[in-house]
Amino acid sequence: MQFTSMILSNAEVSPGYWRMRMTAPQQFASATPGQFVMVRVSGAIDPLLRRPFGIFDVGVHAPVQSGAVPQPYFEMLYRVVGKGTAMLSALHETDVLDILGPLGTGFNLGSPDEEKLIVGGGVGLAPLYLLARELVKRSPVRLFAGGRTRDDILCITEFERLGVECYTATEDGSLGECGLVTEALLRRLDVLKGRATIYACGPHGMLNAVAATAEARKIPCQVSLEGYMACGVGACLGCVAPGRGHSAETPDFRCVCTEGPVFESNELKWRD
Repeated sequence: MQFTSMILSNAEVSPGYWRMRMTAPQQFASATPGQFVMVRVSGAIDPLLRRPFGIFDVGVHAPVQSGAVPQPYFEMLYRVVGKGTAMLSALHETDVLDILGPLGTGFNLGSPDEEKLIVGGGVGLAPLYLLARELVKRSPVRLFAGGRTRDDILCITEFERLGVECYTATEDGSLGECGLVTEALLRRLDVLKGRATIYACGPHGMLNAVAATAEARKIPCQVSLEGYMACGVGACLGCVAPGRGHSAETPDFRCVCTEGPVFESNELKWRD
């Protein structure tokens, strides 16, 4: 769907990271965990292209005025990294944006008889909250959140309120363990002896390590990729990722915006 959305709130939740809530049509309630939206950040020509953002949450906004109709909404997390996101951070309540979405293929919730391990950091946590909200209805869920500093660990309280057990790790030791969050993941996998499913979203290096761990232990693993998207609907092919069988002789590319952004990790080609 393409629709005009009014901003309900736009607040900085950690230095450089923002959380925005916007109105949505009734049909948006069917958005699945892992899907995304394409946002036109300005009505002007510059910047020309829409920006992709994972859907953090969907719900119904309770109006302040007595007798007003509850308004469906969706939320997204974003980090200010350039001109487009800087423009978003300057917007206020009642400003409007042009939205295209929900788009893409989301997460498969998997079997309810095994523990679910969620791995993410920074804005990689964005599509994982809605996922966790659905998974806790079926299975025990643990979140492994990592980042360079404590500023990169977002919305942990919201995950805990869902009943998710949370582990944190930072490279500088400013929050949780000092080191990589994948080390805590490995310890939990040793306890579970392979009876788990992994879901991950974040920097490519982290996804590469998680995918290698899952393959070595024969554990199902789904990853959400962050592609450089220009259209979001598979027309431009600017966000392709190499598939497992890719080589110079036999190219094998997967379109992140339509075939993904969520993939089974064994579908993709990772670094050795």
